[in-house]
Amino acid sequence: MPAGIPYEEALKRYRPGVPPTLRDDDMAVDALLKNYHPDHGPNARVALSVGVNRGDPCQPDLARHLQANALIDDVDIAGAQLMTTDLLVIGGGGGGCAAALTAAKQGAQVILATKLRLGDSNTVMAEGGIQAAIGEDDSPQLHFEDTLRAGHFCGDPQLVAQMVMDGPDVIRWLIQLGMMFDQEDENRSLGGNLLRKKPGGASAARILSYRDYTGLEMMRVLREAVDLEPGIAVWNRCPAVELLSDERGRCAGAVIYNLEWRTFVLVRARAVILATGGAGRMHLNDFPTSNHYGATADGLVLAYRLGARLRELDSFQYHPTGIAYPSHLAGGLISEAARSAGATLINGEGERFVDELQPRDVVASAILRECAMGRGIEREGQVGVFLDTPTLEMQNPGILAKRLVTLTHLAHKCGHDAAHDPFLVYPTLHYQNGGVAIDTHGATNVPGLYCVGEVTGGIHGRNRLMGNALLDILSMGRRAGASAADSGRGILTSRAGIGHVHAWQRELMLAGLPLHHKAPALFPSYAHFDLRTDAGLRASGRGRTVGGMR
Repeated sequence: MPAGIPYEEALKRYRPGVPPTLRDDDMAVDALLKNYHPDHGPNARVALSVGVNRGDPCQPDLARHLQANALIDDVDIAGAQLMTTDLLVIGGGGGGCAAALTAAKQGAQVILATKLRLGDSNTVMAEGGIQAAIGEDDSPQLHFEDTLRAGHFCGDPQLVAQMVMDGPDVIRWLIQLGMMFDQEDENRSLGGNLLRKKPGGASAARILSYRDYTGLEMMRVLREAVDLEPGIAVWNRCPAVELLSDERGRCAGAVIYNLEWRTFVLVRARAVILATGGAGRMHLNDFPTSNHYGATADGLVLAYRLGARLRELDSFQYHPTGIAYPSHLAGGLISEAARSAGATLINGEGERFVDELQPRDVVASAILRECAMGRGIEREGQVGVFLDTPTLEMQNPGILAKRLVTLTHLAHKCGHDAAHDPFLVYPTLHYQNGGVAIDTHGATNVPGLYCVGEVTGGIHGRNRLMGNALLDILSMGRRAGASAADSGRGILTSRAGIGHVHAWQRELMLAGLPLHHKAPALFPSYAHFDLRTDAGLRASGRGRTVGGMR
């Protein structure tokens, strides 16, 4: 990448409060994406060699994990404690909580196992808001069309239609749980009209938010609801390391590893819901990421090894405005709420170079183009463009303190005042567009296995609109929870094990792939975590009971 324009020189060309020159660029969107988006290029994809998606294109780093050997074998779980439940939910973010709550309300006994702590997820980090067509100038049809268009018409129309139709009821459900939303008139008592904002790529204002930490507020009420639900047992710091299968190939539970006790637990379940999130912490294509610490594609790896079909494995979203400077905060997210409110992007020559409310893949590609062409801004080895928050504050006095609270705190962490100094931003790996293929109930092609949220594919196509992720996890989370609770009323399978792992190992050997590479990663590489070493430290602890995991 060419060196950027030095920061001090770019600052001299930057004029807060003065409309910048708009760079004249007639490059078509398709050409912009093809030339600059990380999903494209000669090394952007490889063909999978094993599994039900054999021959399909996949991002190379992800392919290596999907085609890896299992972390455990039979000998590792011999004598492990066995527990049973109606429904096992793996993942403690918004999707997992919504699924668990819905299933428990229908009478199912639920174990919710989460790798970190309940709520530690990308949900809590979602700042911009949630989409729902509730305005008089809006409709589910417009929301449907916007979503398909932004996803380059690769989304499943049936799944998209279901999600947008669920939108208004999801908002009502959240309000009933106690979630706060911004109102048009902040001085009005509860019951006023909800404030709506227009996200990039949308034809109407339909983003509903609470300040710029909507996901945090959402997760607050979901956690409270889960804690008060007697039918849900929460297991914190308990990642899944393998799924269980029966003799018919049905998903029959999972092998859980308790990080505190360093011991395995076999959980047999009538149904399993994976709500494990995305892959950002794998730093695909060497990008920084906005994702939480546990986003290491665990669900994709486990589902694929069991035989679940995947889709759009070569498509990822890079959020346009990740922090570029200082380097120790690189990849941290600056919400699209700032651009939705009017903040513009300015290159090192003092020019505005893109419509900031274009879909995210377009805006991110435009930033990458500016940097590749030498028009980016270089500061202490970091390259990016300016996000003009000072002009936003000039035009809307008080907006940073009242509406963009998280952004203001983030600026302080970066060592500057957002009202006086622009951010230096660069795209950050943000979302996994593809994933496990599901039907309208969240069911996969593997009986007994459901998936919810970012681990799935089919709703967002090849690019996601701001605010659709939070709607997706709640819409499908509630539906999957209801369906899994209903389908899980049958007799518990008599046998459950990891026989599918042995078949997988044979397939790897026949394809000439190594057996020493194992997945899922569970944690990013810089965590220096090794399951076998960790489990070996307390091999004698397998006889302990599981009570008190809540």
